[in-house]
Amino acid sequence: MKKRPSYHKPLKPFLLLALAACLCFTGSALGAEARLTDIVITNTQDHLLAYFTVSDCFTEEMKRAIDNGVSTTFTFFVRLYEVRNWWWDRSIADLKVSHEIRYDSLKKVYIVRLSSRDNKPIYVKDFGEAKKLMSEIVGLKVTELHNLERGNRYQISMMAELDKIRLPFYFHYVFFFLSLWDFETDWYSVDFRY
Repeated sequence: MKKRPSYHKPLKPFLLLALAACLCFTGSALGAEARLTDIVITNTQDHLLAYFTVSDCFTEEMKRAIDNGVSTTFTFFVRLYEVRNWWWDRSIADLKVSHEIRYDSLKKVYIVRLSSRDNKPIYVKDFGEAKKLMSEIVGLKVTELHNLERGNRYQISMMAELDKIRLPFYFHYVFFFLSLWDFETDWYSVDFRY
């Protein structure tokens, strides 16, 4: 009887090291859960505005990756509905806003782009200030007030997520554990009557 050849190859040492690194980073990356705080819904004479902050969204590992040139994007979703008792809720607004950060190591500045501010680059030397810009939604115009009717009930819902970190192809096998940084907050809702 002929013995069948074995196609099972032992794991390569770099794969074991990457797996060990993944397990080590799990605790620190997942220590604090990102959440929305400081939620304020208000209006100007013409627009309904939203303000909120994402807390606990940066880890030390994320800061190191950003400082090494990894571009990172936060995406915020805001939805506004008219609440109706005897019918489906009516959708009024469905917004998607993104904030992107990248570090320029030659100029030693963080470059932040906010889609809610026309994606114009904002240059910041201090990471604390860049982090604040990345994690805050300030005065987002959700809808014009003429889209709301006096006396009706409305609900505004919002959430944030960190887009998957994209690395050059040749880094994927080493840095697959970066996916541990992906986060998504719960949906937060505010009911109000206009």
